[in-house]
Amino acid sequence: MRSLAEAGRFLFAIALILAGAVGVSASISAYAQDAPGSDQGASSQSSATATPPRRVVIRFLTDSDYPPFDFYDEDGVLVGFNVDLARAICLELNTSCDIKVRPWDELIADLLKGDADAVIAGHKVTADALKQVDFTDRYFHTPGRFASRKDSPQIEMTPSGLDGKRIAVARGTPHEAFLKAFFRDSPLVIYENADLAREGLAAGKADFLFDDGISLAFWLNGTLSRQCCEMRGGPFLEPKFFGDGMAIAVPKTDPQIRLLLNKALDRVRASGRFEELVQRYFPVRIY
Repeated sequence: MRSLAEAGRFLFAIALILAGAVGVSASISAYAQDAPGSDQGASSQSSATATPPRRVVIRFLTDSDYPPFDFYDEDGVLVGFNVDLARAICLELNTSCDIKVRPWDELIADLLKGDADAVIAGHKVTADALKQVDFTDRYFHTPGRFASRKDSPQIEMTPSGLDGKRIAVARGTPHEAFLKAFFRDSPLVIYENADLAREGLAAGKADFLFDDGISLAFWLNGTLSRQCCEMRGGPFLEPKFFGDGMAIAVPKTDPQIRLLLNKALDRVRASGRFEELVQRYFPVRIY
């Protein structure tokens, strides 16, 4: 199950919002170009292929409990980043869009049964998932981000810049593993979960916090943070720790749908629509 889903639901309900050093620096530079939605290798391959025949309708499946990606609003209408992205894709392809909701655990199974053409629900591209389905180009990444209190001095968010600084982090997370690998001269203040780590930063028990950029953005913009803090430095997108990003799942038996969706994703980005959706659903920039 998705750890981000639990954090997203909790923060959304509270906030009520819709919307060593050289090695690390090189890693940031290498992966920063993987901005939300970029997947250069797959994109170049699909761009070189002729557009497959148009479809009258594209059937998407998603779930409904992963805000801000997909959820029901106060009027009971299905909304969210994934939902609007699916509609933008259909608009670019000049086709009808059929979006149905399924429980998270049933999405891939229903796709494999032929109940849909694609699943857009925040699935991460993993080796295990690729045994069952194919994926489009990545459309979103989940970066690690640093945060600090607003009144703290500005310093470089590098291993040398954070030498000796206390960093709050949740136990057993990829964020803890990343800090132990690259920020070895920074004492870690380890908490049992991300909520406690954020409270530790707000209370001054740590100088910085390292956390998931998506859920951190909602905490910073919500009431629980009391507007104490802000993000510092840039995103960390190292796939070994933070994954290969989110993509749309498609059947292995239908390669044409992958090509269609990739071309539509390219057009949504080029038109500026993708950036509009990011700004709508994410109150604090996560990249």
